[in-house]
Amino acid sequence: MKIHKEGYQSIGIAALLFGIINLFSFNFLSGSHPLIAIVVFAITLILFLFIISFFRIPNRLLTDDEEQIICPADGKVVVIEEVVDDEFFKDKRIQVSIFMSPANVHVNRNPISGAVMYSKYHKGKYLVAWHPKSSTENERHSVVLQNERGELLVKQIAGALAKRIVNYLTPGNIVNQGSEMGFIKFGSRVDVLLPLDAKVQVQLNQTVKGGVTVLATW
Repeated sequence: MKIHKEGYQSIGIAALLFGIINLFSFNFLSGSHPLIAIVVFAITLILFLFIISFFRIPNRLLTDDEEQIICPADGKVVVIEEVVDDEFFKDKRIQVSIFMSPANVHVNRNPISGAVMYSKYHKGKYLVAWHPKSSTENERHSVVLQNERGELLVKQIAGALAKRIVNYLTPGNIVNQGSEMGFIKFGSRVDVLLPLDAKVQVQLNQTVKGGVTVLATW
């Protein structure tokens, strides 16, 4: 396991706060209220370890198969439905949505290899990630990837807690399946818009792993 580069600043700030709070606690509370000092230490340690775990990148054997579309994110499948895409394709697509809780790994990965045809950031609201309108009204970053088998759109969507979406792709990039697409801080959701003839391989409420679980086949 390693720590994602997006976490260096947050972990540094958390470590500083952890040190300051406990320095104050042990200097002013440990003598008169030792139990309170221990509780403060335990709570701040748990929070600090949580911040570290949020930015973890576990060691995984990533799926590499060009006939398969791989899940771009860890989390739970919360939507599988046919929708009309008004942003890029202007036609019907199959939408598969993955909800990412704060406890999930938050690096997002490219579901296929291919060319980046479109990459656009949209300002928006911060509705809870499972809200039906979060796909079109929340802050989000959309990317279209294309290869010889077809094209799909991936949306990184902010939620009530997620206030920062990071995306590394620009039009013209050639990307590999499983390589990093970006990162969403503190829980949210990722939508994948598939062609209608794609065969979805996941089910509602299924727990999936980014870069590993097969989302669909061409």
